[in-house]
Amino acid sequence: MPRSHVTIRDVAHRAGVSHQTVSRVINGNERVSPETRTRVETAIDELGYRPNAMARSMARGRSGVLACIAPNLTDYTFASMIDGAEREARLRGYFLLSASAPDEETFAALVDELVTSRRAEGMIVINPYQDGRFQHLPQNHPIVFAGARPRAETTNSVALDDENAARLATQHLLDLGHHQIGCITGPMSEDCSQDRSDGYKSALTDAAISYNPAIIIEGDWSARSGYDALMQLAQEGRIPRAIFAQNDQMAVGALRAARDLGLQVPDQLSVIGIDDIPLAAYFEPPLTTFRQDFARMGTEAVRLLIGSVENPDMPRRQMRLPAQLILRQSTTPASE
Repeated sequence: MPRSHVTIRDVAHRAGVSHQTVSRVINGNERVSPETRTRVETAIDELGYRPNAMARSMARGRSGVLACIAPNLTDYTFASMIDGAEREARLRGYFLLSASAPDEETFAALVDELVTSRRAEGMIVINPYQDGRFQHLPQNHPIVFAGARPRAETTNSVALDDENAARLATQHLLDLGHHQIGCITGPMSEDCSQDRSDGYKSALTDAAISYNPAIIIEGDWSARSGYDALMQLAQEGRIPRAIFAQNDQMAVGALRAARDLGLQVPDQLSVIGIDDIPLAAYFEPPLTTFRQDFARMGTEAVRLLIGSVENPDMPRRQMRLPAQLILRQSTTPASE
């Protein structure tokens, strides 16, 4: 059947439900069981059904356009969030426009263009505190932060529970018997890095281990900064027995530095990260990490945004998603 001719009744027949149920799924009605929602969404994907967003938008007297601005569109984490967001927006009959803003000035210009000229009904902002971009957000306009907690509870948000993820990552190393655990942080100007640092400190405190700033190095999320951090610790003669890197890219840089220093991972140095990027399983050794579901983050961000667009009085929510331990070969019990 040509995709352009697929109707809501075709989807209903494939999923074994009524067309009213399909309509409820498309419109985000919560009175649908998770199992039924999954069947309907699978049928929509298999048949290539696309809700008539323009007709629905006109009926609402709205544009049917949502916007998403990220620092860039190439980073795996950002791209995965946008992919999840775009899919959910399409299922709900909205268009999602994505744009990149590497700096605050570009962000401000994009906000004006998307909200004013293109009439975006709501906006997802990824990494709103990378710089001062959060100060350029329109007032009284539906906004959702993705990948970052807001500094005020008046803003909807979806993010990893950063503090708990870091606490669990550090606890994993503690459970392996490590007592000297270094940390490579992200930029400490970012709330995410601060939260992950708090989780790291909390785990050490609970284990009655003193916080040692001499084995804490600030990175910038890049693999290069992870490499440089371990090299700096080596030059200072302060290499710990384990490293918690606050993201996988810095963890990968630390793995490369360990190899160049002649350190055996994990026998001489255990390394753990956060993210579970696609290549994490293929490094040498494969990286132990905590997985966060970026696509779900984008999906939930769109659900919150559409809810706020269609019901401006809806209470604001700050969702915190859990991380999952992915155990591989870069960590091992401490040797005596």
